Amino acid sequence: MIDGQPLACFQPFIDTATGRIAGVEALGRLRQSDGRLLSVGPLFADPKMSPAILRRLDRAIRDNALSRLHEAPNDWFLSLNISPRWINRLRPGQPLPSLKQLQSHGVAPQRIVFEITELGGNSQRLADVVARYREAGARIAIDDFGAGYSQLDRVLALQPDILKLDMRLFQAAARGGHSSDVVKALAQMAEKTGCSIIAEGVETEAELHFALECGSRYVQGFLFAKGELEFFAGDAFVQHFAQLRDRYVLQKVAERARLMTLRLQLSTLMNLLQSWAEGQAPLSQIPQLHDYPWLLRIYQCDRHGTQLTPNFEWRNGVWQADTSYLGHNWSWRPYFYHLLAEGWGERRLTLSNTYRDVTSNQYCLTAGQFFENGQCLLLIDIDAAGL
Repeated sequence: MIDGQPLACFQPFIDTATGRIAGVEALGRLRQSDGRLLSVGPLFADPKMSPAILRRLDRAIRDNALSRLHEAPNDWFLSLNISPRWINRLRPGQPLPSLKQLQSHGVAPQRIVFEITELGGNSQRLADVVARYREAGARIAIDDFGAGYSQLDRVLALQPDILKLDMRLFQAAARGGHSSDVVKALAQMAEKTGCSIIAEGVETEAELHFALECGSRYVQGFLFAKGELEFFAGDAFVQHFAQLRDRYVLQKVAERARLMTLRLQLSTLMNLLQSWAEGQAPLSQIPQLHDYPWLLRIYQCDRHGTQLTPNFEWRNGVWQADTSYLGHNWSWRPYFYHLLAEGWGERRLTLSNTYRDVTSNQYCLTAGQFFENGQCLLLIDIDAAGL
C-alpha cells in the first residue's frame, strides 16, 4: 500500500542565457498526515513493490503536475519522467496514457518534455512510442546520459532533443580528473547532434562553472532550488545567476590573461632557443632555463611532423636527452596538425589547446614555431597543471 497523498513538487531549470526559469521537472512526493513530504524514489527502487501500484502512483503524480501547470507562465515547459517499464507493457497501437492525460488537462504537448529515465526493455517499442510523442509535438529528454557508455547507440537512435548529464558523473567531473574529459566529450557529442544539455545536481559554484564550460543550456540543482510545491517567480534567480555567471566570466578572463602572459614568455624563450636550434649546437650549449618552471621538454620536427632530435628535458637544473622518440611522426595528433596548419604560413608562434599527453598522462600544451624557411619546427611542451 502507498502511505500518503501523491503529488508533484517542481524543481526549476535555469536558462543559462537569461538566468530565468525556462521550465520545471515534476518530482513525485507523498504528503504524510503530519504534512511532511517524502520522496517516492525509494518506492520505485524497491523490487518488491507491485508494478501495478507503482504505475497508478506514477500516473497520479503526473495528473497532479498537469492539473497545476496552468499556474505557471505559458512559456515554461514541464518535464515528466517516463519509465520504459511502463512502455513495455503497452499493446502495439494502444493509445498512450500520458498523451491522454495531456488532453484531459488541456495541456499542449509542445509544453511537455518526456524524460526517459532508463533505456532497458524493448528498444523498438521505446523508439515507436518516442516517435508518437514527438509526432504529438512533445520533446524528448534522456536522463542520466553518460552513465552507461554501452547504450550510447540506443540514446542516439532515439534522436532526443535534450540530454541530462548523469548527476554522479557530472559532479565527479566538476572536481577534475579523467571524468572531466569524458563529460566534456559527451557534451561536445551532444552539441554536434543538435541536443541541448541539462546539467542536473548543480549544488556548488564550481559545478555551475563546469556546467557552463560544457555548454549546458539549462542547469538544475540545489544551488538554486530544491523541488517545491509552489512555482517560483520566473525571475526568482536572475540576480543570483548573474552574479555567479559574472564570477565565472572573470575567472575565464583571468585564465586568458595568464595565457597571454605565457605567450609573451614563450616568444622570449623561442628567441633564446632558435639560435641554438639553427646552429645545431650540442646539448651543453642549450640556454639554462631556471625562469621557466613549467617547461617539460624541447625537440625539433620536420615540416611533416617527424621528430628530428631527441627530447631535451629540463630536470633538476640540467638538460637530459631522451632518444626514445627519434623518427616518430606526430602529425596525426590533433594538437600537432593544428600547429602545422596555423604556424606554417606566417612562421609565427602557435600554441595548442590543453591535451593529455599519451606517455606521461600529464595535461600539457605545446608551443611551436617554424624556422629555416619552414623546413623545421621547434617545439616546447609545457606542463599545464600550474597555469
